[in-house]
Amino acid sequence: MGGGMGTLSSLQEGDPKDYINELSHEVLCHIFRYLPMQDIMCMECLSRKLQEAVTLYLRVVKVVDLCASRWWEYMPSGFTDSSFLTLLKKMPDLEQLYGLHPRYLERRRVRGYEAFSIPGVLEALQACPNLLGVETSHLELVEAIWNYMPQVHILGKFRNRNGAFPIPPENKLTIPAAAKIQTLHLVGVNVPEIPCVSMLRHLYMKWVRLTKPQPFKDFLCVSLRTFVMRNCAGPTNSLKYVPLVTGLASARNLEQLELVRVPFLGGLIQHVVEDSWRSGGFRNLHTIVFGACKNALEVDLGYLIITAARRLHEVRIQPSLTKDGVFSALKMAELEFPQFETLHLGYVDEFLLQCKLSHTELVKYGLADVIENPGIITDIGMKAVNEVFASIKYLVIYNCPHLHNPHNWITDHSRWSRLVDLTLVRCHAIKLESFSQFIEMLPNLEFISLDQMFREPPKGCARVGLSAGTGIGVSSALVSNQNPNNGNDNNNNHQNNNAANIPPQIPDVEGMVVENIEAEPQATAASQGEDSQGLCQAQNPALEDEEQAGPSGVQPAMKKIPVVVSDSDSEDEEGPVKTQDSFHSQQQYDEADMQKKNGAAEEPASRGKGKTPLRRRGSQCPSCEKGCQVTSEQIKADMKAASELTEDSARDRNSGAAGHNTAGCVCSIRWREESVNPEGRARSGAREEGPMRTRCACIRAHAGAESSTRTTLSQPGGGESRSAHHVPEQTAKAEQSETRHRNAPPRIPSSAEGCGTAGLQGEAVPPHRTSRDMFFRRPVTRACSRLCSVPLVSESELSKPKPRAAVKRKRTADKSTSTSDPVTEDDHIQVLSLKSKNLVGITLTNCGITDLVLKDCPKMMFIHATRCRVLKYLKVESAPIVNRFDYAQCKKLDIEQVLDQVLSIPPERNRIVYMRPMQQIDSLALEKKLFSGPYPYHIAIIHEFSNPPNVRNKVRVRSWMDTVANISQELIKYEFFPEATRTDEDVKKYPNYPWGRDIYTLEGVVDGAPYSMVTDFPWLRSLRTAVPNSYARYDFEDDESTTIYAPRRKGQLSADICMETIGEEISERRQLRLGVFQRVVVVFIHYCDMHGEPVDDDYI
Repeated sequence: MGGGMGTLSSLQEGDPKDYINELSHEVLCHIFRYLPMQDIMCMECLSRKLQEAVTLYLRVVKVVDLCASRWWEYMPSGFTDSSFLTLLKKMPDLEQLYGLHPRYLERRRVRGYEAFSIPGVLEALQACPNLLGVETSHLELVEAIWNYMPQVHILGKFRNRNGAFPIPPENKLTIPAAAKIQTLHLVGVNVPEIPCVSMLRHLYMKWVRLTKPQPFKDFLCVSLRTFVMRNCAGPTNSLKYVPLVTGLASARNLEQLELVRVPFLGGLIQHVVEDSWRSGGFRNLHTIVFGACKNALEVDLGYLIITAARRLHEVRIQPSLTKDGVFSALKMAELEFPQFETLHLGYVDEFLLQCKLSHTELVKYGLADVIENPGIITDIGMKAVNEVFASIKYLVIYNCPHLHNPHNWITDHSRWSRLVDLTLVRCHAIKLESFSQFIEMLPNLEFISLDQMFREPPKGCARVGLSAGTGIGVSSALVSNQNPNNGNDNNNNHQNNNAANIPPQIPDVEGMVVENIEAEPQATAASQGEDSQGLCQAQNPALEDEEQAGPSGVQPAMKKIPVVVSDSDSEDEEGPVKTQDSFHSQQQYDEADMQKKNGAAEEPASRGKGKTPLRRRGSQCPSCEKGCQVTSEQIKADMKAASELTEDSARDRNSGAAGHNTAGCVCSIRWREESVNPEGRARSGAREEGPMRTRCACIRAHAGAESSTRTTLSQPGGGESRSAHHVPEQTAKAEQSETRHRNAPPRIPSSAEGCGTAGLQGEAVPPHRTSRDMFFRRPVTRACSRLCSVPLVSESELSKPKPRAAVKRKRTADKSTSTSDPVTEDDHIQVLSLKSKNLVGITLTNCGITDLVLKDCPKMMFIHATRCRVLKYLKVESAPIVNRFDYAQCKKLDIEQVLDQVLSIPPERNRIVYMRPMQQIDSLALEKKLFSGPYPYHIAIIHEFSNPPNVRNKVRVRSWMDTVANISQELIKYEFFPEATRTDEDVKKYPNYPWGRDIYTLEGVVDGAPYSMVTDFPWLRSLRTAVPNSYARYDFEDDESTTIYAPRRKGQLSADICMETIGEEISERRQLRLGVFQRVVVVFIHYCDMHGEPVDDDYI
């Protein structure tokens, strides 16, 4: 450092030597090659020598970048037409001009006004006789170059920067057929047509309005490798997309095909593949994406997958095609997919998930009229998925409500042995205990991401007759009804059709679903036709409780006629190859295949429950037979999922109840038993309920009998375990809704309701039935299993009675019958237990679990939990190297319990816990608990008060906490430094502050917000105050005035360098025999959400 200072002082004294001017022009020009153009131009005015060098450099330069390789930025401002012309005239040999991204260009010149305009830029470009190519992002400029300088190539990727939706009318681009461009990214642009552009390799269109009636009539891009068309406003007539698909087939090198909301003709891709696969059409695809394509058929997707099998890497499948039949057919094709890695089921485009516009508004702005229902794939289909794609590594499943038991996805032929990353979003019916088993059985799983999974049941929903926690209201009972007491197999397959004439005994929950359930796609589609081809047109337009399943949450359903498109498996023409023939045959024999698979479960299931009579409707309506087949498979999967439970309940049922049919009940909450009479419940003191008991909340087949006689239904057994804390005072709301619905006029059921209520047969449920009679079971079509208070046990144990310890319960009382009273109800206990030898991390977002248990996770390193409303506890049984815990906006988190678990992990790693609590924290009590506890770590508690949240300190802490610990480890291992202990004796020895620790506080301000760090870290104070050494780096933006500790500014880059700096403190501690711990824990608490209102933050 001293030598550097001496050189600086000698220069300041006026060294006569001018080193720059001694360099030759050639050397200076060589240096200029590494400088941004802006800096080179600034040097022109420093000296005559530099001016000459700059002029010489510009005379010979061939490639210039006005944005210094930062293609996302704008070129320097301040140019005018004359100055830009002057600059380019100095570069006669210029061949490639990059970074021509002006922030603003005038469309035309104005006399007497010096501006930067499109004609001025063109004139300057034409002054460069050797110009070959220009990189730009300006729509009008690129069109002018195509028109007036057609020989000039558009370099790099053309990405317009002013894209938006709704599509701005001023964004226009006409693409000439002779355009010399390889990559065209258009966002929010009006384009007349896509012509034949022979050079085009990558075409990306998002929010593009195609204004001509036939925009693809000349489409032919033989060099095309990527074609992406997302949410474009094109022609509504699906026939006009025929030349688009045939043009894509002629692009033999096409690798990526993404079609989102493209209403091409159903079956079109199948026929084009049949015609073109021999000559290489679609053979090189590695990515296939179908999203919200209104008319797409299974054969379209299947033929593409079969044709591209050799190179296929990734497939994203829209919900309407996410069904068992697709994968069963692919399995019959007996193909190998050697490079396949990524599968996304139920794929919905991000724009639709984030868009605030309603479906009607999207259609008004020109997008295709599509309403997506959730995917109907079942557990049977998931088995086939891995049999088809054996090497799958990354699996994403979005909103598939018919998946129940993931552990059943694993079979001898479907082991998921290569699965590394699993993401589940809004699959509400997946059972928590089955999911835990599934994770344990995956040998190579490393990452889990769960979003809106295992949702907790809404408070009090049993009181208003909703299927709790499923998000779908009453219609969940219609998806898959069962008839537990009906032993007549024939009745299962041939139910009487006169049920359609009986007014359904169900409450009309119109208007309640939004009120009681958090916004989510309402998966009513399962009961009303699984997709637009599933059922014939609903016969009753008065069915008002239907909701639209869509990415933007609950929306009013559009009353439109579903498009019925007959599948191409009805045609008998020859497929191009054997595998494609098998795709046809599999479509037809899908049902038989499923029956074989279900052989063992079919008989007890058919005894135990009635089947929704979709088969009969299919025979009446030939065009919907295909959809009914898939629906039947789904129902059989549901039947299989509940077969163990139904057999057991059928045995338990007493014979007197055998004549009563409860299949038509629509409240089936798979809930705990609760007294129907609030007075009776209040008299009984503590609520008593069985671990698997359920009560039907709508015992009102005959309103007269119900209103005249009310009995208290008693429950057997004593109290209940901790896992049974969620039953509200539901009765008052149930009574209120009963009264309302008794007075409501009876509705004529639609065809879907007719299917679901066929089991009722007008039977009354007498009021004298016991709770045993009320034990209602049905297949769990939504997340019902997780709604019951069952500990994590295998399915075989689920139906066994469990002894229960009596627990004193909180009393709740009904004060009124309004559905808007506050419901005092404990959170439903849901425990996610993880045991996996390779799991590295888990991310939880909006999940309804209350406890996270790490049973045996030897490689687990991080836990991220965001907006998990009822997440409270963490239990670490064995996870030795987990070191990052992020809990943000988890309203009910027990912070002290979580920190106790983290600090109780044996000290094999340094650990950081980041928290954004939503309640007040007693910081003094927290500090006392951590510092006085038996935790063998040095501890730092950082209180951060920035709002909106600033993550600088959090990020910086991760970079230097290890350095502090490494110093201690070095000293203990190699310098025989005393190691501190924290046994129970140590804790008793120091009962008062500072509890045997050297505690101090560091305070400061970051970006105007204060922070406070209370810690017993050794070495840190000395390192912060040390003078920078010769390794100091000043390219780092922070110092101690803007963050807690900036080691790079000090040059403290390693433990060895730091030990040289703090030698005095090391000696002092050694003399005082003050030991140190080898590991550290940082607890970072961000207080921006403390008042209970979550703050928006891009970082979480």
